[in-house]
Amino acid sequence: MGRISYFHAFSGMSGDMTVGALVDAGADSAVLIQALDSLGIGASFEFAKVKRCGIGAMKFRVVVPESKRHRHLPEILRMIAASTAPPRAMARAVAVFEHLREAEATVHQMHREKVHFHEIGSADSIADIVGTCVALDLLDIDEVACSPVNVGAGTVTTEHGTLPVPAPATARLLRDKPIYANGPIAELTTPTGAALACLASHFGALPPMTVWASGYGAGDHDFPQHANVLRVLIGDALSELT
Repeated sequence: MGRISYFHAFSGMSGDMTVGALVDAGADSAVLIQALDSLGIGASFEFAKVKRCGIGAMKFRVVVPESKRHRHLPEILRMIAASTAPPRAMARAVAVFEHLREAEATVHQMHREKVHFHEIGSADSIADIVGTCVALDLLDIDEVACSPVNVGAGTVTTEHGTLPVPAPATARLLRDKPIYANGPIAELTTPTGAALACLASHFGALPPMTVWASGYGAGDHDFPQHANVLRVLIGDALSELT
């Protein structure tokens, strides 16, 4: 039936949380970093074990020495094509960026070919997206599934000013998908996380599967009564319960 990854986004979903969860579940961090280095984005990459509300989790950090720069999609696609990422990882990463471009074009009411990415085009977001797709390939994941997504609440400060949570691009990306708000008044799901959620073919309860690994990816904040982690369960899909 194939191998499946199920993301439990009870505390939202972001790119760094997704990479951290997959590495915590067993994806080889050294091989992943080699693929990210081949992108040539001028960043270094770190993994560290941390705790969020007492739960051990993996924190993924992208260290960028220079200031953030914005990139158009063709440049990003050329970087991916020239990298050492496996073909399936490349295809998934391209699909994620295509989802982002469609969302940005709709939100800003502009032609899709003229879209340039702000936060999404920065080195850390590129690394988050490609890193997630490489990690899925390293774990030989055939299918991605996801729980309903906790988007958070309140407002968020962006390059477009103060915006409501979920941010417009996040809301567009999660259209027709189950979302809710619970816990801290904060942005829990970012546009990058929402775009990665679009890799899922199923949203809802945990599908029938034989679980053989789990992992936790840490968010930036350690909320006092809310474990700020993304959990992933890895296993073999079952056609039916026995």
